Amino acid sequence: MGITLGKQISAGSMVDVYESGEYAVKVFKPDCPKTIVFYEALMNSKVEETPLNVPKISEVCRLDDGRWAIASQFIKGKTLLEIMEEEPENRDDYLDDMVEIQLDIHENTLSGVTKLKDSLRAQIESLDVIDHIKKYELLTRLDSAPKHIKLCHGNFGPENIIVTDNDEVYILDWVGASIGNASADIAKTYLKLSFRSTELAEKYINLFCQKTGTSKKYVQEWLPIMAASTLAGGLYTKEEREVLLTWLDVVDYS
Repeated sequence: MGITLGKQISAGSMVDVYESGEYAVKVFKPDCPKTIVFYEALMNSKVEETPLNVPKISEVCRLDDGRWAIASQFIKGKTLLEIMEEEPENRDDYLDDMVEIQLDIHENTLSGVTKLKDSLRAQIESLDVIDHIKKYELLTRLDSAPKHIKLCHGNFGPENIIVTDNDEVYILDWVGASIGNASADIAKTYLKLSFRSTELAEKYINLFCQKTGTSKKYVQEWLPIMAASTLAGGLYTKEEREVLLTWLDVVDYS
């Protein structure tokens, strides 16, 4: 299909998103490697094989100006983040909904998808803001963690959940998806929420532990590993970087 970009929906450091009729078109920055574009398309396509509601990809193409783009089903609605900001009095209920959605994700598994432990190891090894001792501590903790095969989103947050007018829920942004430990995925969401509010993040992790019977200590033990992973990704503000650095110490929680 020929793509004509319409109204810009969002802008980011790596991609901009536009409306194009019945499609949402994610346009990558000119310096973005082609491998990232096709990897994101692959991961989204893999998740489309599950029962989860995911905007389906229609095309991967190159625009006339040379930029790569992914066209997918345009889902009309609001992000859960927008809804939470509009209805602060219902924030706790929406947090509960978020946990349920993430648990639905974890009910799935996929073949041919990156193993979370493998990607975390590579990210920690590449990190240059920590010394060799701290890196060894993080890798030791990672190696000792149980191996699971649950589908993990990798960047789950209210901004990646679309709620339609019919209350259908769609989950976006699957480029960081992998197979691994659900508590690691929850720890990553905790860190994302903590950038906004520590209280919000604590409520979220407590809800997950209550619903699943998981020890809070067990989830917390993933926090240094996921903080290192997030730092390795490089997509954070100066303030967020300071928060992540405080989580890097490997400690024993009680």
